[in-house]
Amino acid sequence: MKKLSRSQFLQVSIMLFGLFFGAGNLIFPPLLGNQAGSATYISLLAFSVTAVLFPVLGSIVVGKTNGLTNLANRVGPVFSVVFTTAIYLSIGPGLGIPRAGSVPFEMAIAPYIPQTFNLSLARFIYTLVFFIVALFICLKPNKLVKRVGKYLTPTLLVLIAIMFIRVVTMDRSVGFPTGDYATGPVTKGFLAGYDTMDAVAALNFGFVIAQAIRRFGVTDEKEVTKYGVKAGLLDGSVLFVVYAMLATIGRIGSNRFAGLENGAQVLTESVKFVLGDFGLVLLASIFTLACLTTCVGLITSGGEYFESLFNHKLSYKSWVFIWTLFSFIMANFGLNKLLEFSVPLLQIIYPVALVLIVMGISHDLINYSKLAYVSAAVVSVVLPFVEVLSKTFNINLGVLTSTFESLPLYEEGLSWLLPTLVVLVVTSLVSKLFEHSGETQLAR
Repeated sequence: MKKLSRSQFLQVSIMLFGLFFGAGNLIFPPLLGNQAGSATYISLLAFSVTAVLFPVLGSIVVGKTNGLTNLANRVGPVFSVVFTTAIYLSIGPGLGIPRAGSVPFEMAIAPYIPQTFNLSLARFIYTLVFFIVALFICLKPNKLVKRVGKYLTPTLLVLIAIMFIRVVTMDRSVGFPTGDYATGPVTKGFLAGYDTMDAVAALNFGFVIAQAIRRFGVTDEKEVTKYGVKAGLLDGSVLFVVYAMLATIGRIGSNRFAGLENGAQVLTESVKFVLGDFGLVLLASIFTLACLTTCVGLITSGGEYFESLFNHKLSYKSWVFIWTLFSFIMANFGLNKLLEFSVPLLQIIYPVALVLIVMGISHDLINYSKLAYVSAAVVSVVLPFVEVLSKTFNINLGVLTSTFESLPLYEEGLSWLLPTLVVLVVTSLVSKLFEHSGETQLAR
Protein backbone atom coordinates (compact mmCIF):
# COMPACT_ATOMS: atom_id res chain seq x y z
CA MET A 1 0.00 0.00 0.00
CA LYS A 2 1.47 3.32 -1.15
CA LYS A 3 2.31 5.85 1.56
CA LEU A 4 3.57 9.44 1.42
CA SER A 5 7.19 10.11 2.19
CA ARG A 6 7.93 12.70 4.86
CA SER A 7 8.92 15.21 2.16
CA GLN A 8 5.71 14.63 0.19
CA PHE A 9 3.57 14.99 3.33
CA LEU A 10 5.29 18.24 4.30
CA GLN A 11 4.80 19.62 0.78
CA VAL A 12 1.07 18.79 0.88
CA SER A 13 0.67 20.35 4.33
CA ILE A 14 2.56 23.51 3.43
CA MET A 15 0.60 23.75 0.19
CA LEU A 16 -2.63 23.72 2.22
CA PHE A 17 -1.30 26.61 4.30
CA GLY A 18 -0.45 28.50 1.12
CA LEU A 19 -3.93 27.96 -0.31
CA PHE A 20 -5.52 29.37 2.84
CA PHE A 21 -3.14 32.24 3.48
CA GLY A 22 -4.22 35.18 1.34
CA ALA A 23 -4.65 38.92 1.73
CA GLY A 24 -7.26 38.73 4.47
CA ASN A 25 -5.15 36.35 6.52
CA LEU A 26 -2.24 38.76 6.21
CA ILE A 27 -4.05 41.94 7.24
CA PHE A 28 -6.61 40.90 9.87
CA PRO A 29 -4.19 39.70 12.61
CA PRO A 30 -2.05 42.90 12.60
CA LEU A 31 -5.22 44.99 12.79
CA LEU A 32 -6.41 42.81 15.67
CA GLY A 33 -3.14 43.42 17.49
CA ASN A 34 -3.28 47.14 16.78
CA GLN A 35 -6.83 47.55 18.09
CA ALA A 36 -6.79 44.95 20.88
CA GLY A 37 -3.46 46.16 22.29
CA SER A 38 -2.95 44.59 25.70
CA ALA A 39 -5.91 42.22 25.06
CA THR A 40 -4.34 40.87 21.85
CA TYR A 41 -3.71 37.30 22.91
CA ILE A 42 -7.15 36.54 24.34
CA SER A 43 -8.67 38.04 21.18
CA LEU A 44 -6.26 35.97 19.09
CA LEU A 45 -7.49 32.75 20.72
CA ALA A 46 -11.09 33.64 19.79
CA PHE A 47 -9.94 34.67 16.32
CA SER A 48 -8.31 31.28 15.89
CA VAL A 49 -11.60 29.44 16.40
CA THR A 50 -13.02 30.81 13.14
CA ALA A 51 -9.73 31.48 11.34
CA VAL A 52 -7.90 28.23 12.19
CA LEU A 53 -10.14 25.59 13.78
CA PHE A 54 -13.08 25.77 11.37
CA PRO A 55 -10.95 25.93 8.21
CA VAL A 56 -8.93 22.91 9.35
CA LEU A 57 -12.11 20.98 10.20
CA GLY A 58 -13.62 22.02 6.88
CA SER A 59 -10.72 20.72 4.84
CA ILE A 60 -10.79 17.45 6.78
CA VAL A 61 -14.56 16.99 6.35
CA VAL A 62 -14.45 17.63 2.60
CA GLY A 63 -11.54 15.24 2.27
CA LYS A 64 -13.46 12.56 4.23
CA THR A 65 -16.62 12.95 2.14
CA ASN A 66 -14.64 13.08 -1.11
CA GLY A 67 -15.82 16.56 -2.08
CA LEU A 68 -18.14 19.37 -1.03
CA THR A 69 -20.87 18.02 -3.32
CA ASN A 70 -21.10 14.79 -1.32
CA LEU A 71 -21.18 16.69 1.98
CA ALA A 72 -23.95 19.02 0.77
CA ASN A 73 -25.88 16.02 -0.64
CA ARG A 74 -26.70 15.09 2.95
CA VAL A 75 -29.14 18.01 2.85
CA GLY A 76 -30.41 17.22 -0.65
CA PRO A 77 -29.33 17.10 -4.32
CA VAL A 78 -30.84 20.48 -5.26
CA PHE A 79 -29.28 22.16 -2.22
CA SER A 80 -25.98 20.48 -3.06
CA VAL A 81 -25.81 21.95 -6.57
CA VAL A 82 -27.01 25.44 -5.55
CA PHE A 83 -24.89 25.69 -2.40
CA THR A 84 -21.73 24.21 -3.91
CA THR A 85 -21.98 26.40 -7.02
CA ALA A 86 -22.59 29.49 -4.87
CA ILE A 87 -19.52 28.64 -2.78
CA TYR A 88 -17.25 28.22 -5.80
CA LEU A 89 -18.54 31.33 -7.59
CA SER A 90 -18.53 33.68 -4.60
CA ILE A 91 -15.18 32.66 -3.17
CA GLY A 92 -13.75 32.29 -6.69
CA PRO A 93 -14.31 34.69 -9.60
CA GLY A 94 -17.10 36.44 -7.71
CA LEU A 95 -14.78 37.76 -5.02
CA GLY A 96 -11.73 35.77 -3.95
CA ILE A 97 -9.73 35.60 -7.16
CA PRO A 98 -10.22 39.20 -8.42
CA ARG A 99 -9.51 40.46 -4.93
CA ALA A 100 -6.37 38.30 -4.73
CA GLY A 101 -5.09 40.06 -7.84
CA SER A 102 -5.98 43.61 -6.87
CA VAL A 103 -5.43 43.72 -3.09
CA PRO A 104 -1.62 43.31 -3.08
CA PHE A 105 -1.37 46.08 -5.66
CA GLU A 106 -3.73 48.45 -3.85
CA MET A 107 -2.22 47.90 -0.41
CA ALA A 108 1.48 47.36 -1.00
CA ILE A 109 2.31 48.94 -4.36
CA ALA A 110 -0.18 51.66 -5.36
CA PRO A 111 0.73 54.04 -2.49
CA TYR A 112 4.29 54.23 -3.86
CA ILE A 113 3.55 54.64 -7.57
CA PRO A 114 4.80 58.08 -8.74
CA GLN A 115 1.97 60.56 -9.33
CA THR A 116 3.22 61.08 -12.87
CA PHE A 117 2.55 57.41 -13.72
CA ASN A 118 -0.98 56.32 -14.66
CA LEU A 119 -2.32 54.26 -11.73
CA SER A 120 -4.78 52.28 -13.87
CA LEU A 121 -2.00 51.31 -16.26
CA ALA A 122 0.21 50.24 -13.36
CA ARG A 123 -2.62 48.09 -11.97
CA PHE A 124 -3.23 46.59 -15.42
CA ILE A 125 0.45 45.62 -15.82
CA TYR A 126 0.70 44.20 -12.29
CA THR A 127 -2.49 42.12 -12.49
CA LEU A 128 -1.61 40.93 -16.01
CA VAL A 129 1.69 39.51 -14.79
CA PHE A 130 0.03 38.20 -11.62
CA PHE A 131 -2.69 36.27 -13.46
CA ILE A 132 -0.32 34.96 -16.15
CA VAL A 133 1.83 33.43 -13.41
CA ALA A 134 -1.28 32.01 -11.68
CA LEU A 135 -2.52 30.58 -14.99
CA PHE A 136 0.84 28.94 -15.65
CA ILE A 137 0.79 27.23 -12.25
CA CYS A 138 -2.86 26.11 -12.49
CA LEU A 139 -2.63 24.58 -15.99
CA LYS A 140 -0.64 21.66 -14.61
CA PRO A 141 -2.38 20.52 -11.40
CA ASN A 142 -0.01 17.53 -11.19
CA LYS A 143 2.77 20.00 -10.36
CA LEU A 144 0.66 22.05 -7.93
CA VAL A 145 2.18 20.51 -4.80
CA LYS A 146 5.74 21.08 -6.01
CA ARG A 147 5.19 24.66 -7.14
CA VAL A 148 3.08 25.83 -4.19
CA GLY A 149 4.15 23.49 -1.40
CA LYS A 150 7.84 23.27 -2.20
CA TYR A 151 8.69 26.73 -3.53
CA LEU A 152 6.11 29.53 -3.22
CA THR A 153 4.77 28.95 0.30
CA PRO A 154 8.14 28.24 1.97
CA THR A 155 9.43 31.47 0.43
CA LEU A 156 6.38 33.29 1.82
CA LEU A 157 6.97 31.86 5.31
CA VAL A 158 10.64 32.89 5.25
CA LEU A 159 9.73 36.47 4.28
CA ILE A 160 7.09 36.68 7.05
CA ALA A 161 9.65 35.36 9.56
CA ILE A 162 12.19 37.99 8.46
CA MET A 163 9.59 40.72 8.89
CA PHE A 164 8.55 39.44 12.31
CA ILE A 165 12.09 39.02 13.65
CA ARG A 166 12.97 42.57 12.65
CA VAL A 167 9.77 44.25 13.85
CA VAL A 168 9.65 42.39 17.16
CA THR A 169 12.98 43.97 18.15
CA MET A 170 11.64 47.53 18.02
CA ASP A 171 10.69 49.36 21.21
CA ARG A 172 7.33 48.19 22.49
CA SER A 173 4.52 50.70 22.61
CA VAL A 174 1.48 48.65 23.63
CA GLY A 175 -1.81 50.50 23.96
CA PHE A 176 -5.10 49.71 25.64
CA PRO A 177 -7.89 47.92 23.71
CA THR A 178 -9.99 50.22 21.55
CA GLY A 179 -13.43 50.00 19.94
CA ASP A 180 -15.21 46.66 20.23
CA TYR A 181 -12.04 45.07 21.58
CA ALA A 182 -12.39 47.22 24.70
CA THR A 183 -15.89 45.93 25.49
CA GLY A 184 -15.81 42.42 24.03
CA PRO A 185 -12.35 41.20 23.03
CA VAL A 186 -13.49 37.57 22.71
CA THR A 187 -16.59 38.28 20.57
CA LYS A 188 -14.74 40.76 18.38
CA GLY A 189 -11.83 38.36 17.89
CA PHE A 190 -14.24 35.57 16.93
CA LEU A 191 -15.93 37.77 14.32
CA ALA A 192 -12.61 39.02 12.95
CA GLY A 193 -11.65 35.41 12.19
CA TYR A 194 -15.07 34.89 10.63
CA ASP A 195 -14.19 37.67 8.16
CA THR A 196 -11.21 35.74 6.75
CA MET A 197 -13.77 33.49 4.94
CA ASP A 198 -11.40 30.55 5.33
CA ALA A 199 -14.12 28.19 6.55
CA VAL A 200 -15.79 28.65 3.16
CA ALA A 201 -12.47 28.36 1.33
CA ALA A 202 -11.80 25.13 3.21
CA LEU A 203 -14.78 23.57 1.48
CA ASN A 204 -12.95 24.21 -1.80
CA PHE A 205 -9.46 23.28 -0.69
CA GLY A 206 -10.23 20.03 1.11
CA PHE A 207 -10.84 18.27 -2.18
CA VAL A 208 -7.71 19.84 -3.74
CA ILE A 209 -5.62 18.36 -0.92
CA ALA A 210 -7.27 14.94 -1.26
CA GLN A 211 -6.56 15.00 -4.99
CA ALA A 212 -2.94 16.02 -4.38
CA ILE A 213 -2.48 13.06 -2.05
CA ARG A 214 -3.98 10.71 -4.64
CA ARG A 215 -1.61 12.07 -7.31
CA PHE A 216 1.28 10.80 -5.20
CA GLY A 217 -0.12 7.30 -5.76
CA VAL A 218 -2.09 6.85 -2.51
CA THR A 219 -5.22 4.95 -3.57
CA ASP A 220 -6.60 3.66 -0.26
CA GLU A 221 -9.33 6.12 0.80
CA LYS A 222 -8.63 5.57 4.49
CA GLU A 223 -5.01 6.54 3.91
CA VAL A 224 -6.11 9.60 1.91
CA THR A 225 -8.36 10.67 4.80
CA LYS A 226 -5.63 10.00 7.36
CA TYR A 227 -3.09 12.10 5.49
CA GLY A 228 -5.73 14.80 4.96
CA VAL A 229 -6.37 14.96 8.72
CA LYS A 230 -2.65 15.12 9.51
CA ALA A 231 -2.05 17.78 6.84
CA GLY A 232 -4.94 19.82 8.24
CA LEU A 233 -3.56 19.64 11.77
CA LEU A 234 -0.06 20.66 10.67
CA ASP A 235 -1.50 23.45 8.53
CA GLY A 236 -3.57 24.69 11.47
CA SER A 237 -0.50 24.75 13.70
CA VAL A 238 1.48 26.78 11.16
CA LEU A 239 -1.47 29.12 10.62
CA PHE A 240 -1.76 29.79 14.35
CA VAL A 241 1.95 30.51 14.71
CA VAL A 242 1.91 32.92 11.75
CA TYR A 243 -1.25 34.63 13.05
CA ALA A 244 0.42 35.02 16.45
CA MET A 245 3.45 36.60 14.79
CA LEU A 246 1.34 39.03 12.79
CA ALA A 247 -0.88 39.92 15.76
CA THR A 248 2.25 40.55 17.83
CA ILE A 249 3.52 42.96 15.16
CA GLY A 250 0.28 44.90 15.54
CA ARG A 251 0.38 44.74 19.34
CA ILE A 252 3.97 45.97 19.68
CA GLY A 253 3.19 49.28 18.00
CA SER A 254 -0.48 49.59 18.99
CA ASN A 255 0.14 52.79 20.93
CA ARG A 256 2.70 54.27 18.52
CA PHE A 257 0.50 53.57 15.46
CA ALA A 258 -2.91 54.02 17.06
CA GLY A 259 -5.95 54.73 14.88
CA LEU A 260 -4.86 53.01 11.68
CA GLU A 261 -7.73 51.82 9.48
CA ASN A 262 -6.53 48.42 8.28
CA GLY A 263 -3.91 45.76 8.74
CA ALA A 264 -2.01 46.74 5.62
CA GLN A 265 -1.36 50.16 7.15
CA VAL A 266 -0.26 48.52 10.40
CA LEU A 267 2.27 46.34 8.56
CA THR A 268 3.41 49.21 6.35
CA GLU A 269 4.06 51.60 9.24
CA SER A 270 5.80 48.86 11.26
CA VAL A 271 8.20 47.74 8.51
CA LYS A 272 8.90 51.33 7.46
CA PHE A 273 9.77 52.13 11.06
CA VAL A 274 12.40 49.39 11.31
CA LEU A 275 13.46 48.67 7.71
CA GLY A 276 12.84 51.85 5.75
CA ASP A 277 12.34 51.47 1.98
CA PHE A 278 13.53 47.85 2.01
CA GLY A 279 10.60 47.07 4.30
CA LEU A 280 8.16 48.22 1.62
CA VAL A 281 9.75 45.92 -0.96
CA LEU A 282 9.60 43.06 1.54
CA LEU A 283 5.94 43.76 2.29
CA ALA A 284 5.01 43.97 -1.41
CA SER A 285 6.66 40.56 -1.94
CA ILE A 286 4.77 39.04 1.00
CA PHE A 287 1.40 40.38 -0.21
CA THR A 288 2.01 39.15 -3.75
CA LEU A 289 3.07 35.63 -2.72
CA ALA A 290 0.23 35.29 -0.19
CA CYS A 291 -2.40 36.27 -2.73
CA LEU A 292 -0.84 34.23 -5.54
CA THR A 293 -0.95 30.95 -3.62
CA THR A 294 -4.58 31.49 -2.58
CA CYS A 295 -5.51 32.51 -6.12
CA VAL A 296 -3.97 29.32 -7.49
CA GLY A 297 -5.98 27.19 -5.07
CA LEU A 298 -9.25 28.92 -5.92
CA ILE A 299 -8.73 28.66 -9.68
CA THR A 300 -7.68 25.01 -9.47
CA SER A 301 -10.59 23.91 -7.26
CA GLY A 302 -13.09 25.89 -9.32
CA GLY A 303 -11.82 24.49 -12.60
CA GLU A 304 -12.11 20.92 -11.34
CA TYR A 305 -15.61 21.46 -9.92
CA PHE A 306 -17.10 23.10 -13.02
CA GLU A 307 -15.52 20.53 -15.33
CA SER A 308 -17.36 17.88 -13.32
CA LEU A 309 -20.59 19.91 -12.99
CA PHE A 310 -20.96 20.24 -16.76
CA ASN A 311 -20.00 16.62 -17.44
CA HIS A 312 -16.61 17.45 -18.99
CA LYS A 313 -18.18 19.39 -21.90
CA LEU A 314 -15.44 21.91 -21.24
CA SER A 315 -12.02 20.73 -20.13
CA TYR A 316 -10.31 21.67 -16.88
CA LYS A 317 -7.87 23.88 -18.82
CA SER A 318 -10.77 25.72 -20.51
CA TRP A 319 -12.36 26.51 -17.16
CA VAL A 320 -9.01 27.67 -15.79
CA PHE A 321 -8.68 30.08 -18.75
CA ILE A 322 -12.28 31.34 -18.25
CA TRP A 323 -11.88 31.91 -14.51
CA THR A 324 -8.50 33.58 -14.88
CA LEU A 325 -9.61 35.90 -17.69
CA PHE A 326 -12.82 36.90 -15.92
CA SER A 327 -10.97 37.53 -12.66
CA PHE A 328 -8.32 39.62 -14.45
CA ILE A 329 -11.04 41.80 -16.01
CA MET A 330 -12.90 42.20 -12.70
CA ALA A 331 -9.70 43.03 -10.83
CA ASN A 332 -9.19 45.99 -13.15
CA PHE A 333 -12.65 47.22 -14.03
CA GLY A 334 -15.41 45.85 -11.86
CA LEU A 335 -14.23 44.73 -8.44
CA ASN A 336 -16.29 47.25 -6.46
CA LYS A 337 -19.50 46.35 -8.30
CA LEU A 338 -18.71 42.67 -7.88
CA LEU A 339 -18.29 43.14 -4.13
CA GLU A 340 -21.81 44.61 -3.87
CA PHE A 341 -23.23 41.23 -4.82
CA SER A 342 -20.59 38.80 -3.60
CA VAL A 343 -20.20 40.01 -0.02
CA PRO A 344 -23.92 39.69 0.86
CA LEU A 345 -23.94 36.24 -0.77
CA LEU A 346 -21.02 35.18 1.39
CA GLN A 347 -22.78 36.49 4.50
CA ILE A 348 -25.67 34.19 3.65
CA ILE A 349 -23.73 31.03 2.83
CA TYR A 350 -20.99 31.33 5.48
CA PRO A 351 -23.18 30.26 8.44
CA VAL A 352 -24.53 27.16 6.70
CA ALA A 353 -20.95 26.31 5.71
CA LEU A 354 -19.95 26.37 9.40
CA VAL A 355 -22.97 24.22 10.27
CA LEU A 356 -22.11 21.62 7.63
CA ILE A 357 -18.51 21.52 8.84
CA VAL A 358 -19.57 20.86 12.44
CA MET A 359 -22.13 18.24 11.41
CA GLY A 360 -19.72 16.62 8.97
CA ILE A 361 -16.90 16.30 11.49
CA SER A 362 -19.22 14.81 14.13
CA HIS A 363 -21.40 12.72 11.80
CA ASP A 364 -19.67 9.40 12.54
CA LEU A 365 -20.21 9.97 16.26
CA ILE A 366 -23.84 11.16 16.20
CA ASN A 367 -25.11 9.86 12.83
CA TYR A 368 -27.36 12.83 12.04
CA SER A 369 -30.61 12.13 10.23
CA LYS A 370 -31.73 13.68 6.96
CA LEU A 371 -34.21 15.77 8.97
CA ALA A 372 -31.41 17.19 11.11
CA TYR A 373 -29.34 18.20 8.07
CA VAL A 374 -32.30 19.79 6.27
CA SER A 375 -33.61 21.66 9.33
CA ALA A 376 -30.20 23.01 10.37
CA ALA A 377 -29.44 24.09 6.80
CA VAL A 378 -32.77 25.89 6.40
CA VAL A 379 -32.42 27.84 9.65
CA SER A 380 -28.77 28.76 9.02
CA VAL A 381 -29.66 30.08 5.55
CA VAL A 382 -32.97 31.84 6.24
CA LEU A 383 -31.84 33.82 9.30
CA PRO A 384 -28.70 35.26 7.64
CA PHE A 385 -30.76 35.98 4.51
CA VAL A 386 -33.28 38.06 6.47
CA GLU A 387 -30.41 39.76 8.32
CA VAL A 388 -28.67 40.69 5.05
CA LEU A 389 -31.92 42.06 3.60
CA SER A 390 -32.37 44.25 6.66
CA LYS A 391 -28.79 45.42 7.32
CA THR A 392 -27.42 45.63 3.78
CA PHE A 393 -30.41 46.43 1.58
CA ASN A 394 -32.75 48.05 4.18
CA ILE A 395 -35.55 45.66 3.22
CA ASN A 396 -37.99 45.09 6.08
CA LEU A 397 -40.15 41.96 6.07
CA GLY A 398 -42.38 43.23 8.86
CA VAL A 399 -43.02 40.81 11.72
CA LEU A 400 -40.40 38.40 10.36
CA THR A 401 -37.65 41.01 10.47
CA SER A 402 -38.62 42.38 13.88
CA THR A 403 -38.73 38.84 15.30
CA PHE A 404 -35.27 38.04 13.99
CA GLU A 405 -33.92 41.36 15.25
CA SER A 406 -34.94 40.34 18.78
CA LEU A 407 -32.85 37.16 18.66
CA PRO A 408 -29.69 36.92 20.77
CA LEU A 409 -26.47 38.02 19.03
CA TYR A 410 -28.33 39.79 16.21
CA GLU A 411 -26.22 42.94 16.47
CA GLU A 412 -23.07 40.84 16.37
CA GLY A 413 -24.22 39.15 13.15
CA LEU A 414 -24.69 35.76 14.82
CA SER A 415 -28.49 35.63 15.20
CA TRP A 416 -28.49 32.27 13.40
CA LEU A 417 -26.27 30.53 15.94
CA LEU A 418 -28.57 29.66 18.85
CA PRO A 419 -31.71 28.88 16.75
CA THR A 420 -29.67 26.55 14.54
CA LEU A 421 -28.23 24.80 17.58
CA VAL A 422 -31.70 24.37 19.11
CA VAL A 423 -33.17 23.04 15.86
CA LEU A 424 -30.26 20.65 15.40
CA VAL A 425 -30.62 19.23 18.92
CA VAL A 426 -34.42 18.92 18.70
CA THR A 427 -34.50 17.27 15.26
CA SER A 428 -31.70 14.89 16.22
CA LEU A 429 -33.59 13.82 19.36
CA VAL A 430 -36.86 13.43 17.44
CA SER A 431 -35.14 11.33 14.78
CA LYS A 432 -33.54 9.11 17.43
CA LEU A 433 -36.90 8.65 19.19
CA PHE A 434 -38.67 7.65 15.96
CA GLU A 435 -35.79 5.34 15.09
CA HIS A 436 -35.95 3.71 18.52
CA SER A 437 -39.74 3.42 18.32
CA GLY A 438 -39.49 1.76 14.90
CA GLU A 439 -36.92 -0.74 16.17
CA THR A 440 -39.13 -1.59 19.17
CA GLN A 441 -42.16 -2.26 16.97
CA LEU A 442 -40.12 -4.48 14.66
CA ALA A 443 -38.85 -6.44 17.66
CA ARG A 444 -42.43 -7.17 18.67
